[in-house]
Amino acid sequence: MKLTHEDFLDETKEGKKLYSYQKGAIDKIFAAFDEAKENYRLLYQLPTGGGKTVIFSEIVRQYLSNHNKKVLIMTHRVELSKQTSNMLTEFGVVNKVINSTANLDDQDEYVCYVAMVETLNNRLQDDKLDISDVGLVIVDEAHYNSFTKLFKYFENSFLLGVTATPLSSNIKLPMNENYDELITGETIDALIENEFLASGNTYSYNVGLTSLEVGANGDYTVKSSEDLYTTGDMLSKLMQAYEERSKGKKTLIFNNGINTSLHVYDAFSYAGYPIMHLDNTATKKQRRAILKWFHETPDAILTSVSILTTGFDEPSVESIILNRATKSLTLYYQMIGRGSRIFKNKTTFDIIDLGNNFHRFGPWGADLDWQKIFRSPNYYLDNLLDDEELESHFSYDMPEALREQFSKSEDVSFDIKKAYTESVRAGESSKVILERSIDQHARICVENSEDVYDALELAKQLGDDIDFRIMRYSKCISKSTHNFLNWLKDDYRLKLRSHLRLNFDEIFEDIHGFPPPEDDE
Repeated sequence: MKLTHEDFLDETKEGKKLYSYQKGAIDKIFAAFDEAKENYRLLYQLPTGGGKTVIFSEIVRQYLSNHNKKVLIMTHRVELSKQTSNMLTEFGVVNKVINSTANLDDQDEYVCYVAMVETLNNRLQDDKLDISDVGLVIVDEAHYNSFTKLFKYFENSFLLGVTATPLSSNIKLPMNENYDELITGETIDALIENEFLASGNTYSYNVGLTSLEVGANGDYTVKSSEDLYTTGDMLSKLMQAYEERSKGKKTLIFNNGINTSLHVYDAFSYAGYPIMHLDNTATKKQRRAILKWFHETPDAILTSVSILTTGFDEPSVESIILNRATKSLTLYYQMIGRGSRIFKNKTTFDIIDLGNNFHRFGPWGADLDWQKIFRSPNYYLDNLLDDEELESHFSYDMPEALREQFSKSEDVSFDIKKAYTESVRAGESSKVILERSIDQHARICVENSEDVYDALELAKQLGDDIDFRIMRYSKCISKSTHNFLNWLKDDYRLKLRSHLRLNFDEIFEDIHGFPPPEDDE
């Protein structure tokens, strides 16, 4: 006997408790389908952590209760298929997962299927799955374009795509070409205000990215990213950022490249921090063991390569480190979203940005006009600042621990660009800029020292500031070959030390109004 739809709905269950904004979203979605033609394609946006799976699971339950047709949910990852199937079960919806090993002999006995996109594509091409009676298709993580090749099979079905970021992963295939309408859900700010999400504290460390190259997919290539992020300078900056902001907190580090992640693992292991590395070459057993360790270890650090951007939920994460740059708004939000879940007493989390992503996209949770982005994605993408323009607005921020050593100085900054503009207007040689910069560095070193030896020690701590100033100077004079920059940096350090030795007494007296005390010896 063939079972009915009702046989696959546990009537004793009404699903999990829905929040008012989730109920409102469901009502809007059904209203849109009720007024639309049969093959209508609707896109629904809701931030990570807002409960997209809960919403579409309840949609499935209600749809099957009121329609004599089947439902198909498409995902792009094995983990998402399992999570979706489990959530449907919690809502009382009996479902069948169609994976590479699934036996389809009993497919007529089910009215709800969950399938990975590639597996589904193979089964449909082999004509092994009957989809003639599918009335509703739901596409999870709809911004991935791998799904669109299957749309031709569902010309007579309602299609609902769900995503946190309605911006296509492929700029050549905008989402407005595949979906008729976008419905937006609650904003990140609203979810934070109503205590559904934790709020993020962002700390951005300026990084020179002009060496990065953009690949065919529109994002930075793995090779150019690895060349930059495996350098000693970048690993030191990462370690500094961790120790300043994340030390002792459960931390996720995202990298663009396995080699980078392994370098990160080695650096943190050597420093004695509890860290594991995970990438897509790990076996299922290894992955389970690593994630179990991460879940159970309060101050654990997990360094990974994209694999945890979707289908991974660990609410106890307290710190997200973006040890990479990306041109993908979707990836930016996915990575940060891993830390946004509410957990016990956790109401905030930290976002450490080492890829200028904050400057490129704005703060996580900014009031983005998703409707405008959906309608005109190219306009949005074309107006993102390129790396050179981004870096032209940077200023050097001295780390807190170092700033304490210069606590007697009211201001430790020096604007190279402003100094260059003033020197050009005055008809001076550009070399006076670095001379004035050295004078200012020498002054703050003397201001915070008792003798020349203290000042020379402080000067050694100014390496990052010196390098930043040299980079700004090289851009002003439009000369930035690798050898020239290295020579400038070395020359600057030599001149600063020489200036301190020759002029310490004079600078000290100018600052204090009296000469430095004589050595007792």
